[in-house]
Amino acid sequence: MRNPDGPSPPGGSSTGGRFEFGRNWKAFLSTVDEGRIGEAEASLREMLECADLRGKSFLDAGSGSGLFSLAARRLGARVRSFDIDPESVACTEELRERFFASDSRWSIEKGSVLDRDYLKSLGTFDVVYSWGVLHHTGDMWRALESISIPVAAGGQLFVAIYNDQGALSSLWKRVKAAYCSGRPGKWAVSAAFIPLLALKSLAAGTVRYGNPFGQMKNYRQERGMSLYHDWIDWLGGYPFEAARPDEVRRFCEKAGFELSKMVTTKGWGCNQFVFRRTG
Repeated sequence: MRNPDGPSPPGGSSTGGRFEFGRNWKAFLSTVDEGRIGEAEASLREMLECADLRGKSFLDAGSGSGLFSLAARRLGARVRSFDIDPESVACTEELRERFFASDSRWSIEKGSVLDRDYLKSLGTFDVVYSWGVLHHTGDMWRALESISIPVAAGGQLFVAIYNDQGALSSLWKRVKAAYCSGRPGKWAVSAAFIPLLALKSLAAGTVRYGNPFGQMKNYRQERGMSLYHDWIDWLGGYPFEAARPDEVRRFCEKAGFELSKMVTTKGWGCNQFVFRRTG
C-alpha cells in the first residue's frame, strides 16, 4: 500500500523504534536469481562442511527473505522457516511459491527466537540456522540461549552475530536508533551515510578488483546478497547488539556445544560460528 504521507526514505521503515526488515527483504526479492541462490547454497556447504543436506532437517530461525531456506531446501533438507516479521514470512512464502510450490517438506510460519515455549514445540533439527538475527532482538544472549533449544544431539548450530568494535559499535547503535526514530531520522541518516558507503565500496573495488565498480559487480558472491539492501539493513538494523568472538564461543561451550568452525571479521559485519551439540 502507498504511504499516505508521501514517499518513504530508502529501504525499510520502523515501527516503535524497530527497523522493519521485512520491507527491505521484499525489495530484495526482485534480485533473487539462480546466481544468488547458488551463492547461498555454496555458503551453507562451506560453513557446514557438507556436500548437501539430504536426509537432514533444517530450521531457519529468522528467515528474512527466505533465500537460505530456499538454499537449504535445494540442497535436500526438510526445512522449517519462521520469522517474527509478517512481511518476512510473506517473502519466504513467495520464494517457496516460485521454486517449491505446494512442497510438503518446507513449512513457514510466524514465530519468535525469544519464545522458548514456541521453540520447544518445534522438536529438534539437525541444523539450526540464524544468520544476523539474534543481535536485532533487543535481548541477544537470551535469544542465543533460546535458539539452542531445538538443536538435536550431535546437531549443528550456525549463527552469525555482529562483531563488537567497542566505541565504534556504540556509535553505530546511535546511528541506527536515529534511522528508526522517524521520517526525519531516516532521511538524515540515509543522506549522510549512503554516499559514504558508496565511496567505501568504490575504494574497495579499486583495491580488490582494480575496478572502482568491482565490489558492486561481485557483491552477490557474499552469500548471494545485495550490496544496496545490505547497506539499508546495516543503517536501519535496530535494536542492535554486538559481541566479541570469544564471548560467543564461551557462551555456547557452557551450553553444551563445541566450536566446529569460525569465520571472524576485524571490522564491522558479522562473525560466523558453527557449533555442534556434544551432549
